[in-house]
Amino acid sequence: MPALITAFDSNENIDADAHGHNVSVAVAAGADGVLLAGSTGEGPYLESGERKLLSSITRDAFPDLTILCGIFAETDRSTESQIAEAADGCANAVLIVTPGTLVRNRHHIITAFYRRIADSSPLPMFLYTVPRVTGYEFPVESVAELASHSNIVGIKDSGGDVSRLTALAETLNAGFTAYTGNSKALADSGGRGAFGAITASANYAFTLVESAASGDEGAQAILVEITNIVEQFGVSGTKFAASLAGLRPGVSRLPLQPLDSEAEQSITNAYEHMLSRVSRDT
Repeated sequence: MPALITAFDSNENIDADAHGHNVSVAVAAGADGVLLAGSTGEGPYLESGERKLLSSITRDAFPDLTILCGIFAETDRSTESQIAEAADGCANAVLIVTPGTLVRNRHHIITAFYRRIADSSPLPMFLYTVPRVTGYEFPVESVAELASHSNIVGIKDSGGDVSRLTALAETLNAGFTAYTGNSKALADSGGRGAFGAITASANYAFTLVESAASGDEGAQAILVEITNIVEQFGVSGTKFAASLAGLRPGVSRLPLQPLDSEAEQSITNAYEHMLSRVSRDT
């Protein structure tokens, strides 16, 4: 699944037409589903009602598509409110980031948070650990503990440490689903029990992501090259790269900044080099 970008118009409002187009591009590329409102989708910056809007647009266009909706909240109340929006928009499941503003590294508090939310959530839940964004990596011991909850069905692990999958092998064998969110770890993750990939890079290099997640080391090497350039520039870099791949990203919400011409040229050069390598290798 691509961790889909969120398209905003020049006034920083969601561009419904552009979002529909972007979902269509992802589906045409072969995506089995989409993550909406994730880190790449500027989930922390979305406002009330926007998760429902994004999910509804997607569901109306593709009734059978798997829709995972990202949840970024610091309290039970706001988490439950965002989940309700996702459910109203007909998402299939929610991906809930580890809260961290006041409880970072207090594993027992975060574990208890997930249990309470799982008890009340109308949708199945995936845990989401993304230390590059939150400054906190949820321990594998806590993941394994929560996996026994009937409404907690998996995790997106974006830390890039594939040894965590080895540590969770027994849990994964019991049916708990792990998605890799780090583009540099895809090939190795598949062999260690990851079910699939949910990455920002799938916005602009879907075929490479698909191949790397299947264990193709050549595709993984090319993907590392392009992501090393794009990821220097965060969400704005991903959006620009996505525009080269035919998506309509629009602007990013402030305080995110647009790229300067030098950064755009750097990504363009890397993208064209990626295309030439893929063409040569095939």
